[in-house]
Amino acid sequence: MSAQSFPHPHPSTARRKIAEALFKGLGLCSLAIAVGTLVLLFGALVFQGVSRIDWQFLMSYPSRHAGQAGILPAWVGSTLIMLVTAVVGVPLGVGAAIYLEEYARRTWMTELIEVTVTNLAGVPSIIYGLLALGLFVYIMGLGESILVAGLTLALLILPVVIVTTREAIRAIPVEIREAAYALGATKWQTVAHHVLPYSAAGILTGIILALSRAIGETAPIVTIGALTFIAFLPPAPFTTHPPYISFDWLLSPFTVMPIQMFGWVSRPGEDFAGNAAAAGVLLVGMTLTMNGVAIYLRYRMRKQVTW
Repeated sequence: MSAQSFPHPHPSTARRKIAEALFKGLGLCSLAIAVGTLVLLFGALVFQGVSRIDWQFLMSYPSRHAGQAGILPAWVGSTLIMLVTAVVGVPLGVGAAIYLEEYARRTWMTELIEVTVTNLAGVPSIIYGLLALGLFVYIMGLGESILVAGLTLALLILPVVIVTTREAIRAIPVEIREAAYALGATKWQTVAHHVLPYSAAGILTGIILALSRAIGETAPIVTIGALTFIAFLPPAPFTTHPPYISFDWLLSPFTVMPIQMFGWVSRPGEDFAGNAAAAGVLLVGMTLTMNGVAIYLRYRMRKQVTW
């Protein structure tokens, strides 16, 4: 067969292939720059702070001497605040998303609520701090406490949880709902037994993103009166006498790890900078641990649910 039987590629086809190769190379370079920058920054943080992390650093209170300073009140405060945030913000966000997506009628009021929730997801965090200062501290008189900090961060993550949960529910095919209704299931049975199990992985993804944002927030926490130096722990949530549970810790003053890091960075001297780097490594570790648990649960749910 002669060479004339195989026509040459059209010039436009060759240009598209070149453009595709250039775009692929540009995307690869962008990924390499982003990941490389992240690895370098985190590597420098670990290199500077990992030698400072030990049992004494984890279980000691802050001090004017860098070698004796610890981060015990900060990581305890962060843990308790995230507990309040998750207990309050996650159920409210998921419940609101289920109502808006499955039960609410399409009226101008629901449309206004949807637009408002979407816009609130992009509001700067300092606005939530000012709102919490006026509502929880001044009007309700709850003081500068762990409860107020948890409620503030719950308000912060609420729009994110609502939006991501609605998107996860919306991704479930309508045929699943119709099949459940055809078999005589009620609205709640359809939602509880079919829609939520299938959308659980997507809902958990939204919760991961929301809590990851909350644990590193500083502006709203500072606004409501978090302490930069604290030498005591909140009361224990469990007691040795009936009813064996205490909620006094909810009204206790607090500090969190980002604020403790800022306090150390603002001090002169390399030792305090090393303490701040060590606290940064611990904060990243807490975030990764929290996300790892959620990712594991999401993976298990995806394996158990079949279409």
